[in-house]
Amino acid sequence: MNPGIDLQGTFIESLKDLGLPAGTAKAVWMPLPMILMIIGATVGVLTCVWLERKISAAAQQRIGPEYIGPLGLLAPVADGLKLVFKEDIVPAKSDPLLFTLGPIIVVLPVFLSYLIVPFGQNLVITDIGTGVFLWIALSSIQPIGLLMAGYASNNKYSLLGGLRAAAQSISYEIPLALAVLAVVMMSNSLSTIDIVNQQSGYGILGWNVWRQPVGFIIFWIAALAECERMPFDLPEAEEEIVAGYQTEYSGMKFALFYLSSYVNLVLSALLVSILYLGGWDFPIPINLVAGWLGVSETNPLLQVITASLGITMTVLKAYFLVFIAILLRWTVPRVRIDQLLDLGWKFLLPIGLVNLLITAALKLAFPVAFGG
Repeated sequence: MNPGIDLQGTFIESLKDLGLPAGTAKAVWMPLPMILMIIGATVGVLTCVWLERKISAAAQQRIGPEYIGPLGLLAPVADGLKLVFKEDIVPAKSDPLLFTLGPIIVVLPVFLSYLIVPFGQNLVITDIGTGVFLWIALSSIQPIGLLMAGYASNNKYSLLGGLRAAAQSISYEIPLALAVLAVVMMSNSLSTIDIVNQQSGYGILGWNVWRQPVGFIIFWIAALAECERMPFDLPEAEEEIVAGYQTEYSGMKFALFYLSSYVNLVLSALLVSILYLGGWDFPIPINLVAGWLGVSETNPLLQVITASLGITMTVLKAYFLVFIAILLRWTVPRVRIDQLLDLGWKFLLPIGLVNLLITAALKLAFPVAFGG
């Protein structure tokens, strides 16, 4: 397959061809990534909220929302508008600056992580060589915002939620990084484009989930913990600490926490599909399908269809993982805080380290099969 081309260079070169100076072309490009991220992530969140309600209703043998728009599609929009127009209350004895900065610090790193997510062969905002490292670095910033929000609220339940969020993130960040390093080692690159390309050519048999089954499980469990999904939603456990770090928040500040939670879930599902499920790669190699149909791989129509189906494959794989995450909410009980920490430190961490060492040994012994 051809190497990935980032959208930035293509877009700027296109504007230059139209006669715009290089400086103007770059200035036009600069706001577009943020606009694309905000629009795409917002649509993903609205879809995810609707799916949460529909899948939860099906799991409980209910109908779910259906009157607010066709099939209840406008229910998430109504929720968002409600939070936008709600009064923004700041507790009298809170720290106003930290109270306001908390939600912003939580949501910004998640949005920035979408910069390195490829939805197709040539559909990535920026293909930097250290994309995976950038995502790991950004994901470690979010707990600071959660701890800041819990501390600034001047509420014991909020403080407990913030402390739980920090402890949970530290416990699962290391196993998650070890699982990702095993994939990076096999791909010989930190670029998400290179990781997907390394899995292509053999269809479903070339996906990393078969060569890294232990890493896949570790990554998915750690991702659920990072997103604070059941059974790891201890930082906001309603039955124990009201709503954790969100207790004192309302209006747009609460909406930012709500948004970051679902944006992070969609991001985690996309990263699992990219790292382990071949990204935009098809279960059956496209060159075999083209050969069966007697169509040349250089056919422009085939390339357009392949690109469109590649985006669809990425979204479908992410949807499947979101579906599993939502289903777990209604099938698995919440763990205790000591069980959560034990799982991260005593099981996932040593297993992730052993998995990384075994991957290194197999890479040396079988360089062809393990990306040597």
